[in-house]
Amino acid sequence: MTIDDIKKDLKKHVGHDAYIKYSLGRNKYESYHVTIKELYDYVFLVELKKKQNRIKSFSYADVITKTIRIDY
Repeated sequence: MTIDDIKKDLKKHVGHDAYIKYSLGRNKYESYHVTIKELYDYVFLVELKKKQNRIKSFSYADVITKTIRIDY
């Protein structure tokens, strides 16, 4: 899996809902129900569903290293 593969996959889902599981280490996780908003060269932005107008960013490397997991 490369960064280009991740970008292509995310591009199909821009504007759609997704579920992100973010690893904090030592078996600790945060889960987010999000809408994928924008894609940039090195990061992508998501808007949290429960907290309106709250934006988080993640890097494509987070997906490769399995720091985050995205379920569509």
